[in-house]
Amino acid sequence: MIAVEGGSFMMGATPGQGDDARENEKPAHKVIVEDFLIGETEVTQELWFAVMGSNPSHFKYKDGNYPVENVSWNDVQEFIKKLNEMTGQQFRLPFEAEWEYAARGGKKSTDKKYAGSDDVDEVAWYKDNAGGTTHAVASKSANELGIYDMSGNVFEMMQDLLSAVPNMMYTVRGGAITNPARAYPRVSSRCFYELTVKAHSIGLRLAYKSNHKRE
Repeated sequence: MIAVEGGSFMMGATPGQGDDARENEKPAHKVIVEDFLIGETEVTQELWFAVMGSNPSHFKYKDGNYPVENVSWNDVQEFIKKLNEMTGQQFRLPFEAEWEYAARGGKKSTDKKYAGSDDVDEVAWYKDNAGGTTHAVASKSANELGIYDMSGNVFEMMQDLLSAVPNMMYTVRGGAITNPARAYPRVSSRCFYELTVKAHSIGLRLAYKSNHKRE
């Protein structure tokens, strides 16, 4: 887990996102985030197997260092419950504001379009370079905080839920191997799925509320 020092930032369609920003990213607005911890990488198939005793991923590898995918939001809540019982900790999914703040580099942000770079190929596996499959975590460059794959590889589930729709939905961030560069790998991009949806392009990253108090 990577410790992220809290602070304020402009969330959403900031100038660095250019004309690629979508309506659901607007308007950009100021958000204050408290200290928290976030996974250095996506949850891997190895970790999921250690907790759940199975690997539901569409892309299965002998090397467990690939992101787990093909799990629903409901599946993930069960995984987190079991992980917390095993560890005595309080892991959870990140909230959107936390995720975007971390993806942008927190207080070390250099205001990049993607998580750590304006060059998508440097930091992300996406439609044009992934070859139609997921890749080992941390096989691209990290962002300013030393966090990997916040752009591309697999979408990452958020804890945030949208209730003002016919079916309850959750937010995903970060883009995946199925997306072009101008779409979802950007740090402000958002997409929504129903809680039961499973896809080979959707995985997760853990978060944890830090006990550290900022002065």
